[in-house]
Parts: sequence; C-alpha cells; structure tokens
Amino acid sequence: MKTKTSILSVSPVMAKLAMLAGVLAVLAIPHVAQAQGVIRGADQGARQGVREGNRAAGPVGGVVGGALGLGVGAAVGGVKGVLGIPEGRSRECRGYYDRRHRFHCYRR
Repeated sequence: MKTKTSILSVSPVMAKLAMLAGVLAVLAIPHVAQAQGVIRGADQGARQGVREGNRAAGPVGGVVGGALGLGVGAAVGGVKGVLGIPEGRSRECRGYYDRRHRFHCYRR
C-alpha cells in the first residue's frame, strides 16, 4: 500500500491574514481578573440571599434565598466578567472637592 502526501501551499497574504486573525482573537479575550466574576457573583449573591431570606422568612427563607442568590449572582457575575464590566466604584482614588467643585486625588 502506497500513500501519497500532498503539500499545502499557503500564499504570503493568507499567512498574514491568519496571523492578524490570531492577534485579534487574543485581544478579544477578557482579562483573567475580569473573568473571575462568576465566583465573586455567586459568593455575594448567596450571602445577600441568606441575609435577606433569614430576615424575611427565617431559616427556610435563608436556604431558599441563598440558593436563588447563588444562581442569579453567578449568572450576573459571569456576564459582567465576560463583557469586562468593572465591579465597584467608578473612581479609583480618594480625594476631595475644592471650592471650585473640582475633584483632587490624594491617594490611589
């Protein structure tokens, strides 16, 4: 039994397009820190669900609220992580407003 091999010829233009597509695909991937939204969302959702459920309906409400908060928090956190939506405050620094109502950062 004889086997034939074929050589795939790739033009330089096709190679450059493939390289460009690879670079764009890597740039489209969200950062690792932002992709951790599922874990954090599930944790915060479960805590909030247990806290509010216990307060409203006692231990049974805490169990139900925790389960629902876990699912919803994980879903919302996952979507935020994939899309790269930051969590928390919009300002990254602490500061003050002067008399002209301008904000000045004194600590980042």
